[in-house]
Amino acid sequence: MKEKKRVYEALVDGAMEGLTDQALYDFVKARCPKATSRKIVRASLLALTDSHLKDRNILDVIYALAIKHRLHDGVLDDTEDEGPDERPQSSQAANQNMPQLS
Repeated sequence: MKEKKRVYEALVDGAMEGLTDQALYDFVKARCPKATSRKIVRASLLALTDSHLKDRNILDVIYALAIKHRLHDGVLDDTEDEGPDERPQSSQAANQNMPQLS
C-alpha cells in the first residue's frame, strides 16, 4: 500500500504541474523507479476515486494515462490473479452449459 500511495502522490503532483501523457508517466517513473505500469494504473484508479480531488483537468489527465496503459499493456487482466479453478470458462464451454431455448 505504501508504494501505491507514493505512485498516487507522484501522479497527482505531476498532473498538478501540468504534465500529461508520456511526460506524466516519465515523471512518475523518475519519482518511483520501481513502479510498474500495473501499479501506475492502480494508483490512477485510486486517484480517480479520491473525493478530495475535484479538479476536472487533473482527473482527466490521470484517467487518460490509466486508460492508455490499461489498453496498451493489458495490466489488469482479471485472469492474472486467479487460480486455474477460478478462470472464466471460454464462451464455447459456457454455451455447452446453457439450456437450449425452444
